[in-house]
Amino acid sequence: MKISIVQFKSEPGAVEANFATAARLIESARASDVIILPELWSTGYYPTPVEDFADVDGTRTTEFICAAAQRVNANIIGGSVIVSSGGQIFNRCLIANRHGELAAAYDKTHLFSFAKEDEVFRAGDRLATFELDGVRCGAAICYDLRFPEFMRRLALAGAEIIFIPAAWSLKRLVPRQILTKARAIENQVFIVFANSAGKSEVVNPRGEVIAEGGRDAEILTVDIDLNERAAVISTMNLLADRNPHVD
Repeated sequence: MKISIVQFKSEPGAVEANFATAARLIESARASDVIILPELWSTGYYPTPVEDFADVDGTRTTEFICAAAQRVNANIIGGSVIVSSGGQIFNRCLIANRHGELAAAYDKTHLFSFAKEDEVFRAGDRLATFELDGVRCGAAICYDLRFPEFMRRLALAGAEIIFIPAAWSLKRLVPRQILTKARAIENQVFIVFANSAGKSEVVNPRGEVIAEGGRDAEILTVDIDLNERAAVISTMNLLADRNPHVD
C-alpha cells in the first residue's frame, strides 16, 4: 500500500487558501493508495472564535475529500477540520474511499486542555475503524496518541494501520517520537503520523521509522507491506497473549 502524507502548515483562518493548497497537494500525490492530511488543515490550529470557522455538519469538507478521492483514485484521510453539528463544535476527521464515498468519521476523543481545546470542542465518544482497499484501519487525532488504552482499543478492533493527523508542536518532538514507536510496537500496527508542524513519520510494527519528513511543507510517500506485520505477529502475538482478566 502506497501512502502519502501531505505535510503543510495552514494559514490561520484562511479557509479558501487552505482548501486550494490541499487540493493542489492531493493532486501531486495522486499516484498513492492513501493520502492523509494534517489536523485542522482548513483553518490552522486554531482560530477563534471557532464557530466562525466551523464547517456545518462537515458538508463542505465531505464533498471536497469525496470528490478529490474519486478524481485522483485514492483513499483520503481528510486530516481534521472544525465541524459544527447539533449545537456543538467538534474536531473531526472525515475519511473517503477511492470511489468517492464517505468511509468513516471520527471526532477527537482526547482534548488537549493545555491549549484549551476542552473549552471549545466537544469530545468524541466512539472509535473509528474502517476498511480501505480491504485493509482494516483506525483513526486517531494528535493528542489521542498519548493514551495507550485508546490506541489499544483500535488494535483490538482489528486495525492494521492507525492514521493520526496532528498539529503537534516540535517543542514536544522527542516524547512524540517515543510514543509513535511505543504504540506501533505494543499494538503491532503501522502508525502513520501526519503533522502540520513537520517531522511526520511512518513507523512499522517493529517500532522502526520507515519514513520521516522534514520541517517544511512536503509530500512524504512510503510503500508499506502488510506481510511485514503478519511476520511480526507470527513470532510474538502480543494481543493473543494478553490477559485481560487481571484486576
